[in-house]
Amino acid sequence: MKILLANRNRQALWGVVVLFSLFAAGCGGGPATQPQEPGLSGTVEIDGSSTVFPIAEAIAEEFQKKEPGVRVTVGVSGTGGGFKRFGVGETDISNASRPISTSEMEQAAKNGVEYIELPIAFDGLSILVHPSNDFVTSLTVAELKKIWEPESKVRHWSDIRSGWPAREIHLYGPGHDSGTFDYFTEAIVGKAKSSRSDFTASEDDNVLVQGISGDADALGYFGYAYYAENQGKMKLIAVDAGQGPVLPSAQTISDGTYKPLSRPLLIYVSVKAAARPEVKTFIDFALEQAGALSTEVGFFPLTDSIYQLARQRFEKKVAGTVFGGKDMQSGQDLAQLLQPATN
Repeated sequence: MKILLANRNRQALWGVVVLFSLFAAGCGGGPATQPQEPGLSGTVEIDGSSTVFPIAEAIAEEFQKKEPGVRVTVGVSGTGGGFKRFGVGETDISNASRPISTSEMEQAAKNGVEYIELPIAFDGLSILVHPSNDFVTSLTVAELKKIWEPESKVRHWSDIRSGWPAREIHLYGPGHDSGTFDYFTEAIVGKAKSSRSDFTASEDDNVLVQGISGDADALGYFGYAYYAENQGKMKLIAVDAGQGPVLPSAQTISDGTYKPLSRPLLIYVSVKAAARPEVKTFIDFALEQAGALSTEVGFFPLTDSIYQLARQRFEKKVAGTVFGGKDMQSGQDLAQLLQPATN
């Protein structure tokens, strides 16, 4: 009997030891485990164009799924507002719906900010009216200039074409800090930022959508992506640059036949920021995913060869701009502009 009790006591004691060991292991006191490889961490700060925002936001969301330790913020202060911050070193990446201007280049140089210019998608500016408008289907470039130039005398629809109603026209467009404003005025009026001032302006394209969709006598413009998201609320107008009216579409924007309002969308990366692992990894991811994600949010992907040229520019840290402080001109080939810098 004593032997049996002794065996039972030893078994009970062994059970206690096992339970204690399991408990200790659960509390971190057990055998050492192999430490997991730490992921990327840090922040990537982006600001700039409201037009580029949907692409940048989509890229940021997908990137953070892959790298949850990196915090990516995307602001919307307009292309000009973004360059103001970027040029003094406040942000890592600046979204732009037009190339960097001469004055912005000078500001960056003054503050020792070097940058790598990277195209990520194509966009076309859209001319829009209220869906109830049954008399405007197209406008010539000359008519658009007549409407928007600083000394414009256009106050009524009948001032544009005879036979149109004598009702007052209400204009909507991007604000002065917007790259879309700069591009439109350069392409249509002939000089960037040269425009009449008596129109409803906003850096937020959603505000313009609401204005145009709620005003029967509205005429406005903004990026094609915002039209694509709100097609039922507005009517798209064709533009005649001398070869007949052309509506913006995936085909006409990508092949350049929608003139003169097709353009590349760009990001500018600080060379200093690009040395940080989280920024470099983000840009590599952006150039890999921009084509697919731009399509999802209503823009148009670049060709594979152009994305490859952009990747080469980033890998080689080719600083500066290929546009020389000006907007891309009608007929210019983006691949040809990028090619010399990568040789």
